[in-house]
Amino acid sequence: MKLISKILVAFTVLITLTMNAQFKNTKTETIKIYGSCDICKGMIEKAGNLKKTAAVSWNKDTQMATLTYDSQTTNQDEILRRIALAGFDSEKFLAPDDIYAALPECCHYTRELKPAAKNKDAGMNMATNDSGHDHSKMTQAETSPAQNTSPLKPVFDTYFSIKNALVKTDAEAASVTASKLVVVTKAIEMTKLSTEEHVVWMKVMKDLTASAENISSAKDISKQRETFALLSKNIYDLAKVSQYDTPIYYQHCPMFNNGKGADWLSQENEIKNPFFGSKMINCGSTVETIDNK
Repeated sequence: MKLISKILVAFTVLITLTMNAQFKNTKTETIKIYGSCDICKGMIEKAGNLKKTAAVSWNKDTQMATLTYDSQTTNQDEILRRIALAGFDSEKFLAPDDIYAALPECCHYTRELKPAAKNKDAGMNMATNDSGHDHSKMTQAETSPAQNTSPLKPVFDTYFSIKNALVKTDAEAASVTASKLVVVTKAIEMTKLSTEEHVVWMKVMKDLTASAENISSAKDISKQRETFALLSKNIYDLAKVSQYDTPIYYQHCPMFNNGKGADWLSQENEIKNPFFGSKMINCGSTVETIDNK
């Protein structure tokens, strides 16, 4: 067994060295990816590999994957997202339920990170604590706030602050707040999201972060507003699957972008247009109320 282990280690090192030679700005990392068999190995590596950009080597015994990639053209999140969309969980991204269910039977690994299971366990653990208090008898009022608040709330709150800055035509405040949104986005813990949130988050995270970065770097309010329209599409998708403590109003401006129109989200039903500010502050209407409390 020791000999076999040494051979596997040597083989892994050889593969890593070969991969390193393929990429200009090589970065190598290891991370756990859940799977169970050789078929999983083939699917994980196929999903993660990208010609001249990224290569993945996965060990079914340890469930550890070696990611080697060009750090100038991709990153760990992008690789893990592709693997999750192929059906395999990691600590950062969970596979959509329907894709996992469609895997071959032998690939149905134990989903240790699934939010539903973690929430159930958390509920059981809260029933009592070391002091002997029975938390299962807590009133609805005491337990509701924590249950109804999504881990994505900081993302929504920061988005609304950007919106308010644009309403005031304050490019500097919009830039500063957009920088905060980049930080908040990167701090989201994937495993704390609901299954629905996680699926949407995987789809929008890259574009959402890029929009926040573009608003942050832009000095021209008109450029910020153009990007804000794109950002709002991602936030809307998240709002549809997330719980928020107050209703969210989806609003439409018909005049922006040479009459093509654009949408935004607000915490108030009253129209305060972020695309024109004081020039056309009341231009627009509420087209949908999202209330997922």
